[in-house]
Amino acid sequence: MKLRPCIDIHNGKVKQIVGSSLRDAGDVASENYVSTREAAFYSNMYRELGLTGGHVILLNSVDSPYYEMTKKQAFGALLANPGLLQVGGGITADNAQEFIDAGASHVIVTSYVFKNGKVSFTNLKKLVKAVGKERIVLDLSCKAGDECKDEPESYYIVTDRWQKMTDVKLCSETLDELSEYCDEFLVHAADVEGKQNGIEENVVKLLADWWKRPITYAGGVGSISDIKTLKKLGKEKIDVTVGSALDIFGGKLKMEDVITACE
Repeated sequence: MKLRPCIDIHNGKVKQIVGSSLRDAGDVASENYVSTREAAFYSNMYRELGLTGGHVILLNSVDSPYYEMTKKQAFGALLANPGLLQVGGGITADNAQEFIDAGASHVIVTSYVFKNGKVSFTNLKKLVKAVGKERIVLDLSCKAGDECKDEPESYYIVTDRWQKMTDVKLCSETLDELSEYCDEFLVHAADVEGKQNGIEENVVKLLADWWKRPITYAGGVGSISDIKTLKKLGKEKIDVTVGSALDIFGGKLKMEDVITACE
C-alpha cells in the first residue's frame, strides 16, 4: 500500500473540495482549501518526496470558461515531471495523446466510457486504440445506490464529475469486464469525498476482494486511524489518495506521517 498524491484543479486553481458539492452550472463547489501555489509546485514536491503514480484532476467541464486555465495548470504539473503523474478530466480518444505528450504516465477516464448510464465499449475501444490499455486508468467513482436484500449496500458508478448516476454497479463482474481495457482503476467514494469523516469501508472491502489490477481508493480519509483501517480492510493491496486532510492542503495530517502509515 502506498500514498498516491493528488492535484485537483478547479477554476484554474489547485483546490480541495467536497466532491458531492461540485456543480458545472456556475462552476461552483464547496471548498476545503484553495492554494496560492501553481500545480507545478506540488508536482515538484511529490517528486522530491519520492511519490509516484499520483493524479492530476481537471474539475471543470470542457465547456467551462475556466477549462483552459485549469488545463494550463494541469499541463504545468505534467511538464514539470514527465511520467510522474496521471491525468483525468475531459479525456477522450481524441485528446488523450495530447496529455500523454505533455508528460502524463496515464490518462484517467470516466465519462467518455459511460454513456446514457451504460458502458460504451465503442468509446473504450477507441481509447485503447489511441493510447494503449497500458496508459489507461478507469475511474470507477461511485455512490451508494438503493439497499439490496442480499447486500448491506450497493454502489453504482457516477460520471460527469460525480454528478450523474449510471446503471453500472461496482462489483467483481464489472471490474473483470473493464480490466481488459485498462492498466489500473481509480475509485473515489463520492459520498464521503472531501468530508474527512472516515472511509467507505464496504467499497474498500469490495475492491480488496477483487484485486487483480492496481487500484487507488480516494474519499473520506481524515486521520491516521482511517489509513490503518483502509490498510487492514484493503489487505495492504489498495493504494490511497489523501487530499483535504493533508497539512499541505490546510489539513491536520502531516505528509510524512501519512507516508509512514501507508508504508
